[in-house]
Amino acid sequence: IGNPPVIILDEPTVGLDPSQIIEFRTLIKSLGKKHTVILSSHILSEVSAICDRIVVINNGEVVADTKTSELSSAVTGRDTLTIEVEGSISSVTNEIMTVTGVRKISVDKQTSDNSYVYTVEHEKGTDIRKSVFYALSKGNKPILSMNEGGMSLEEAKKSAPILLEAQDMLRKWEAKDESVRALWEMMNGWVYEGFDVTYKTLGVDFDKVYYESQTYLLGKSIVAEGLEKGIFFRKEDGSVWIDLTADGLDQKLLLRGDGTSVYMTQDLGTALQRFEQNNLDGITYVVGNEQNYHFQVLKLVLKKLGYEWSDDIYHLSYGMVELPEGKMKSREGTVVDADDLVEKMVATAREMSAELGKLDGCTDEEADKICSMIGLGALKYFILKVDPKKTMLFDPRESIDFNGNTGPFIQYTHARICSVLRKAEEQGIDYSAAVENATLLPEEIEIIKTLCDYPQTVKAAAEAFAPSVIAAYTYELCKLFNGYYHDHSILREQCETTKRMRLKLAQQVARTIRTAMLLLGIEVPQRM
Repeated sequence: IGNPPVIILDEPTVGLDPSQIIEFRTLIKSLGKKHTVILSSHILSEVSAICDRIVVINNGEVVADTKTSELSSAVTGRDTLTIEVEGSISSVTNEIMTVTGVRKISVDKQTSDNSYVYTVEHEKGTDIRKSVFYALSKGNKPILSMNEGGMSLEEAKKSAPILLEAQDMLRKWEAKDESVRALWEMMNGWVYEGFDVTYKTLGVDFDKVYYESQTYLLGKSIVAEGLEKGIFFRKEDGSVWIDLTADGLDQKLLLRGDGTSVYMTQDLGTALQRFEQNNLDGITYVVGNEQNYHFQVLKLVLKKLGYEWSDDIYHLSYGMVELPEGKMKSREGTVVDADDLVEKMVATAREMSAELGKLDGCTDEEADKICSMIGLGALKYFILKVDPKKTMLFDPRESIDFNGNTGPFIQYTHARICSVLRKAEEQGIDYSAAVENATLLPEEIEIIKTLCDYPQTVKAAAEAFAPSVIAAYTYELCKLFNGYYHDHSILREQCETTKRMRLKLAQQVARTIRTAMLLLGIEVPQRM
């Protein structure tokens, strides 16, 4: 207002959440291009992120007038490292905080949709550059710039020989070096054998598997095509890029200077091969939300190359799973191995089922099968009942609770109905014929209405890419039936017509539970 030459801001970011703080800091820096901005703040990292000069006044006297980086070092007894990294804020800070000597990390500014500049405070006199570079490289977080005492990114690379060795192996692999290929095939064999065991346990199978090692050459040919058309450009070091700044993104690397491929190269080739080989209407990538930017770029690159089917690519981005004790971090040992988790879930299912008498009368073989079914069902349902885009907290013991919105509750409801139907057969009750002129209770009408909603529920879940819709429906159906069964007897009903109607209704509820849970990849037991 009035375009003032000087703007004075007093503690402008106090009380804001991290994303708002970044926006405000960016706004303040932009104001500084046309105005003199005087910022009053007690947060040194904020001053460092925004200001070119800092003045410290004590009792009316100027006690410091210097650059922010020099003052930070003098005041805190720490040195600072400025680094620009591609990746989510949480994942990058988690990687950097594993480095010994790091004391504090602050986000200075956002440079693109998925890149941020950080100030890393660390113990004075320590050189953490090599460790930071190694931690981020190991975590697959691209470093766009790094500076401390004039050190460039290229200098940092020279101090990380393990990365250079890896790059050399990649070049040899692409050149089909026999020894490197033999080592790669042996190690891949171990990995795929392990995958097969885990997938079989989880009941997962694939119609076709695409290997990036078989599509990277096609990806390279697509990059060559883009260069010919002038869609891509080559930098002085020989690397190939696409400039997406006009689309609100940034420049994206498609091929390294030494000619080796990157993830984007391989994904271009794989996408083209999938569409051409299968004549697809569309393709859905089920990948975590940390790759949102990657798939946004993939679609845009394919679109610019003229592949109209790129509009039919959909990224089903899912949130992260956290443990009760906090986020999973590989370097702190809190990442859960799938095989260990399944084993723990089955053991917990056995323990809780035994406590509640759910295994009474079962043979050892039946108990093993039921516990495996309950453990896996609890795991899958607890994860699938949450909207895929949301971050969720996974508590193994809570997931096996036989009451509430859990897989075991639904499985027990199915087993309970099966028990009633078995007893009916043992008593010689025939309920196979159509039932006419039965008087329906309001609860029975409500259950029938819910059963009629099932086809539309499945359709809605498919259109929204949301298994949670089916999970919520199944839970509500089970709640309805359990409440009804608690208040109204089936086998002790005196009217034979009503008894047969209730048995047919229970049979249809069990069938719907079974088919709905099957869509979620979950088995339901006949007895429990």
